[in-house]
Amino acid sequence: MKTFYAVLANSLAAFLTNMFIWFAVTFWVYLETRSVIATSVMAGVFTGTVAISGFFLGSLVDRYNKKTAMLLSSVLSLLLYAVAGAIYIATPPEIFTDASSPILWLFVILALVGSIFGNIRSIALSTLVTILIPAETRDKANGMVGTANGVGFLVASIFSGLAIGFLGMFWALALGVGISVLVIIHLATITIPETRVVHAAAHTDKIDIRGTISAIQLVPGLFGLIFFNTFNNFLGGIFMSLIDAYGLELVSVEVWGALWGFLSLGFIVGGLVVARVGLGRSPLRTLFLANIAMWTICAFFTIQASIVLLTVGLFIWLCLAPAVEAAEQTILQKVIAPERQGRVFGFAQSIEQAASPITSFIIGPIAQIFFIPFMTTGAGVEWIGGWFGTGVDRGIALLFIVAGLIGLIVTLLAMRSYAYRALSRSYRTPQAPELHEAVA
Repeated sequence: MKTFYAVLANSLAAFLTNMFIWFAVTFWVYLETRSVIATSVMAGVFTGTVAISGFFLGSLVDRYNKKTAMLLSSVLSLLLYAVAGAIYIATPPEIFTDASSPILWLFVILALVGSIFGNIRSIALSTLVTILIPAETRDKANGMVGTANGVGFLVASIFSGLAIGFLGMFWALALGVGISVLVIIHLATITIPETRVVHAAAHTDKIDIRGTISAIQLVPGLFGLIFFNTFNNFLGGIFMSLIDAYGLELVSVEVWGALWGFLSLGFIVGGLVVARVGLGRSPLRTLFLANIAMWTICAFFTIQASIVLLTVGLFIWLCLAPAVEAAEQTILQKVIAPERQGRVFGFAQSIEQAASPITSFIIGPIAQIFFIPFMTTGAGVEWIGGWFGTGVDRGIALLFIVAGLIGLIVTLLAMRSYAYRALSRSYRTPQAPELHEAVA
């Protein structure tokens, strides 16, 4: 456990650094260009790149020692941040005020790729839980990982804004480079008991999507879980795309920003609960029960225009999110052989995350063309406006309620499916084979 705690602390510092840089760059680009389109494109490119990169990064984790993969992640991020810093120093400030400037977008891409290389760590850390932690306590270890991610997200979201506001982009990059160096030095001192490379020798020289699909197909119901989570991400993307617009219809930007700082604590609370009590005898059942609770909340937390109701609903939702993530990781760690886990984690990440950018691009027009007019000048004003309310915020709220009800119905149907029963049986069978070793 000492080794796991050391790796977890190191990964927390790396995750915090990567999120800090990306948040800082996003804030800075908007302040320099005042272009909403620029930040929207950045968000879409970021989520899209995360989705695509999972296939490659998962194979990379399986190909090398996990410590080597994590070191490679930090070294690549460090180099890209350093190059971005050099470009920032050498470029006249007025160039960065033009949203169409090629130099600006070169700078953004370098920061983007540097942050995304951090995903190597998240995949490697999930496989290290399998190596370092006994099967019966992996759910709690995954809860600790969720807590660390929550802490990193909270700290990064707060301090990136402060850094840009008080120090500027140069010092934000300098902090990122400095912490990255310390992370590399610290990781080099950690001894991870993995003396041999864990991989499937015949497929270490390529991305091997076909072999990954075959490994998933060997576990009845596992594809069903991946597609269920993909659907949830697609539907959940509605809330992530429009929640800021809805919140800012209720309160000022200052209050909304401070509120998100508080709400981020939900990730930490949820992760700590999982780390303390685990996920029960059936992580799959826990995952679905958490989804039932989350979609029920989503169907009711905007039923009235109340910032208190919204805050309570969002906090509970964020508390449940680490349990859902930890449950999926625990299931994969049990049913997938270790030499394939990096690729399967990367594959699942790519498929599930691919839904987010799709939602981001289509949900805005749907809200703008149908739901908002429906509750401002359309038939909805007469039908339900008397008790539900009218206006832009109520149009968005109605879209949230519809999405929540759809998510709840799909979850209840999925619990009665063959895939759910088959995966439950697969999880109860003896653990996946022990590490297949090949000389490093």
